[in-house]
Amino acid sequence: MTGDATSAPDAAEHGGTRAEPGASGGLPGVVVAGMTALISGLSVFVNSYGVHSIAPPSVYTTAKNLVATLILAAVALVAWGIRRRSRDSVLGRFVATTPGPSSPRQEPSSWRTWGPARWAGLAYVGIVGGGIAFVLFFEGLADTTATPAAFWRDTLVVWVAVLALVFLHERVAWWNVAAIAVLVAGQVAISGGVGHLAADRGEVLVLAATLLWAVEVVVAKRLLRDVAPAALALVRMGIGALTLIVYLAATGTLHVLVAFHVTQVGWALLTGILLAAYVGTWMTALARARAVDVTSVLVGSALITALIQAAAGTTSLAPKALGLFFVAAGAGVVVVGASLRRPSMPGRDTVNR
Repeated sequence: MTGDATSAPDAAEHGGTRAEPGASGGLPGVVVAGMTALISGLSVFVNSYGVHSIAPPSVYTTAKNLVATLILAAVALVAWGIRRRSRDSVLGRFVATTPGPSSPRQEPSSWRTWGPARWAGLAYVGIVGGGIAFVLFFEGLADTTATPAAFWRDTLVVWVAVLALVFLHERVAWWNVAAIAVLVAGQVAISGGVGHLAADRGEVLVLAATLLWAVEVVVAKRLLRDVAPAALALVRMGIGALTLIVYLAATGTLHVLVAFHVTQVGWALLTGILLAAYVGTWMTALARARAVDVTSVLVGSALITALIQAAAGTTSLAPKALGLFFVAAGAGVVVVGASLRRPSMPGRDTVNR
């Protein structure tokens, strides 16, 4: 899943990176990741209600994924039209690949030139990341409680940091290590310690889904070298939705998907809109910043969810105050550190864009 033949020379010529955050004129990747965290925090709160309106959870997931796919497809079509008039618009960047610091913005490469590795990567993002991992997560969630599930899901940043170091050759700075340690400590404090964790079926499934998503982050980062964020977002949600439909058919629950009442349709639309916004900004952030930085900032969604829950009167901030402070501090360190990070030298951090 490497880039085209011109990627390496381009990177070497421009200091070993294809684009530093914000180099293309758009928002820096960590800032876009912050937007993703805001959307994710709101989505967690909304989904905590929506998931109870549609059973089983796999049907609920399939419905909102289908809605997200349609929205992303519509946005991509509009973006292509806008791009003809304004190449540097927000939507114009969504349907183009990230350029080098002084090279023109590229059009997505033709699928006719793609090799087996890239097709395999796209299949993984769609089938595994957008389908199988969702099934594992929600099946696991049904067999465990929300607290341990949230903890295992938020270990995503740890697995991504390890995989990015090995496969993307992202240099993990001291502030990255410190931030991840603080983020994990914050999650432990929020969840009330680790004494409640157990190796039961539910938690194992949630952890398995998290590991699959960690691999997806690394694969997606590779693909985003010359695949537009809009295209990869559509692959993830479109193929993922088809995978979920196959799962529903195999488990005999497909008929539930076509028998929604008005309230259920409303929940599917609302959560589907949020999911489309999440995936779109997530892919955009990954295209502009290092995987370890983007994933670290995303942990900040826990703070957003807690604030919304407190505002709604469903929970108190006091018991989670220390953990939320750690999460905010860790995410803040990453935003500042990534913003101040100097461009890498030739031959170093060649995939860090």
